[in-house]
Amino acid sequence: MPVYIASLNSGSNGNCYYVGNEHEAVLIDAGISCRETEKRMLRLGLSIKKIKAIFISHEHSDHIRGLAVLAKKYSLPVYVTDGTVHHCGDVPRELCFSLRSYESVQIGNLQVMPFPKHHDAVEPHSFMITNGDTRIGVFTDIGAPCEHLIRHFTQCHAVFLEANYDEQMLEQGRYPYFLKKRIRGGKGHLSNRQALEMFIAHRPPYMSHVLLAHLSKDNNNPELAVQLFAEHAGATHVSVASRYEESEIFVIDPPPLAPGESHSINQVTGQFQFALS
Repeated sequence: MPVYIASLNSGSNGNCYYVGNEHEAVLIDAGISCRETEKRMLRLGLSIKKIKAIFISHEHSDHIRGLAVLAKKYSLPVYVTDGTVHHCGDVPRELCFSLRSYESVQIGNLQVMPFPKHHDAVEPHSFMITNGDTRIGVFTDIGAPCEHLIRHFTQCHAVFLEANYDEQMLEQGRYPYFLKKRIRGGKGHLSNRQALEMFIAHRPPYMSHVLLAHLSKDNNNPELAVQLFAEHAGATHVSVASRYEESEIFVIDPPPLAPGESHSINQVTGQFQFALS
């Protein structure tokens, strides 16, 4: 069964990512207004009736700005950590369900696995969404790659991967020193270089799509980021998740494994292995 993914918006002005199959879908974060979420899904031909849950990565406003209205209007369950829920405004508590690291949540045929990440928030998490044998990663707002991120990145067929800033543009830009320090200080954001190093070192051979996400308006350039990755992408499609509009819908439908073949992950090292059973 194919998986459909799209960015509804990606950046400091709002983040919202769609992952679904033919029958159900989830949103990762709800950082744009309910009205804008509806408009962008409509333009893409996506039915909001397929949304069965919202998963919240952390409490910063660009990830929860539209949450309360969207959840209340459509009576959507919100999966959020116990520490984060207190910062999510007037979301009805009866719609909130506890999210815990490495406790997967089943939404129809979608399995959503939360895991911790480095970011300056209360209990920040990234997500890997599995549908059958297909795995999608939503990896943004990451101060530095860690073993949790590497382990899940090596399993994914497609990812939303943060490439927030160009290091030279940030250094020479107008931001005050304290903000530059926050961004590159290990609990802020990934640079283009860090994201590329992650991609080169840990991309599995079957990764078909990378959507570069959460690009800074002032300290990055979409063409620069794509060009940097293009030299190393091979057969992997690389594009940018825009901060101004929705992306196209990408269909992730890896070919079935041949009889007797399996993809496995070494859970200690996170390295990809190919095995014959």
